Amino acid sequence: MGPVLEVSGLCKQYPNFSLKNVSFSLEKGHIMGFLGRNGAGKTTTMKSILGLVHRDGGIVHVLGQDDTGSDVRRHIGYASGGAVFYPRKTLAQITALTRSFYPDWDDAAFAHYLEVFRLDTGKQIRQLSEGMKVKFQLALALSHGAELLILDEPSSGLDPVSRAELTDIFRQLAAKGASILFSTHITTDLPGCADDITYIQAGEIIASKPLPAFLADYADCDGLEAIMVKLEKEEIQL
Repeated sequence: MGPVLEVSGLCKQYPNFSLKNVSFSLEKGHIMGFLGRNGAGKTTTMKSILGLVHRDGGIVHVLGQDDTGSDVRRHIGYASGGAVFYPRKTLAQITALTRSFYPDWDDAAFAHYLEVFRLDTGKQIRQLSEGMKVKFQLALALSHGAELLILDEPSSGLDPVSRAELTDIFRQLAAKGASILFSTHITTDLPGCADDITYIQAGEIIASKPLPAFLADYADCDGLEAIMVKLEKEEIQL
C-alpha cells in the first residue's frame, strides 16, 4: 500500500505569501509533526490538502485518490485551533449535526472522548474555554473512524496533563493504523509520539524525514526547540 497522504508540488499564491512546491508523504500508522514558525504556511498547507482553499498547483493524493471529495473527506478527521462554532449552540446540538455527515460515526468512541476530555454536552460553546473548545473539536474528529487525521495546533490551549493525554491517544490510534499529521509549536510534545518531522519555512519544505534522522542532522542542537531557533536564525541571515 502506498502513502495515506502524498503531497507533490503544492503551490498557493497570496499577495504577500506563497506556498512553493510543497511536497511530502505520510505512511499508514505514522504520526508526523508539522513544524515551522507562525506564518510559515502550516495552516495554508493543511487547508489546501483538504480543499478548503483552492490550490494553484500541485497534486494531493489521499488514500490513493487524487481529490478530497466527499467520499474521501469522510475518512479524514480535521480539527483546527481557530475553528468557529455557533456560540449559543450546545455541544449536543453540534454533535448531532456532525454525526449526520459520517455513516461510520462511533457513539461509543465519542462517549469515551467526552469522558477523557471532561466535556459536558449540555453546555453552550460560549461557556467553554479555548482549551475546552479544542478538546471538543478533537472528540468530534476522533469519533468517526478516520484513517487520516489532519490537526492544526491540536494542543493549543491545553494544559500539560491534557497534552499528555492527547499524545497517548495519538499513539493508540496510530497503533490501530490511523495516520496523523499535526502542526504544533510545542516541540516537547513531539519526541514522545512523532515518527516523522516535516519542517516548513516561508512556504517551502526544508526537511521531511523520520524524527531520528532529523535530530541527527542537527546533532549540535539540544532538542527540537533549539533546532527551530537555529533554522529560523539562519533564514533571517539569508
